[in-house]
Amino acid sequence: MSNVPDGLRYAKSHEWLKLEGDGTATIGITDYVQNSLGDITYVQTPKVGATLKAGETFGVVESVK
Repeated sequence: MSNVPDGLRYAKSHEWLKLEGDGTATIGITDYVQNSLGDITYVQTPKVGATLKAGETFGVVESVK
């Protein structure tokens, strides 16, 4: 069963974003994608302080599947 916490904004492509009180954001991928990917081998995320635009690619997740 999936865990769907409150306060997250979801993209159709299974990423989520949580806006923090200090103006920053935490990003992640849904339980569904985590389970589908299996073992993750590489993650590339934006540098701390990066400014992103809606719809812009901001990272890479690679897995063995």
